[in-house]
Amino acid sequence: MRRWALPVLLGAIVALVGYNVALMQYPRVLMGFATGRLAKAGGGYNTLFATPLADDKRRQIVRPSPDLAYSSCAFDVSNGPVLVDAEPVPAPYWSLSVFDAQTDVAYVRNNLDANGQPIRIAIALAGQPVPDGMQAVRVNAATGVALIRILVDDRNQFGAIDAARRTSSCKPLS
Repeated sequence: MRRWALPVLLGAIVALVGYNVALMQYPRVLMGFATGRLAKAGGGYNTLFATPLADDKRRQIVRPSPDLAYSSCAFDVSNGPVLVDAEPVPAPYWSLSVFDAQTDVAYVRNNLDANGQPIRIAIALAGQPVPDGMQAVRVNAATGVALIRILVDDRNQFGAIDAARRTSSCKPLS
């Protein structure tokens, strides 16, 4: 029995350490895949991509709601801040969310918070300067996703909503 005590204890320690490492790294790896997929679908990093309304054949976002129109920007701030402008749209609800490389929400605002005004933010790493008048959204890693969600309660109004959402942008600070 004593011969097995040390190997069993070492095996349990290795299993515990492995479990904790996997648990800590899973969100980063998952977000890396999602960010890369969104960048590829949208024409690269730091570009806003307006997806068609979700149906059973089109799903850029994991488990999309068929009542929401999505615009996404896979961002990379390693060379400097990225500016995101979310323009108001003729819909009862819209929001802008920023998710960091660990899948954590770094920022979220909706049309009620914005009082009908555009939302303008600069996503940046700590220490990167942002323009005066821009709200800085600090992230801990260089990549992530900015996501605009718009409630489409009447699909007949989607044309006007789509035209308005395409005035929003995501671009590197020049």
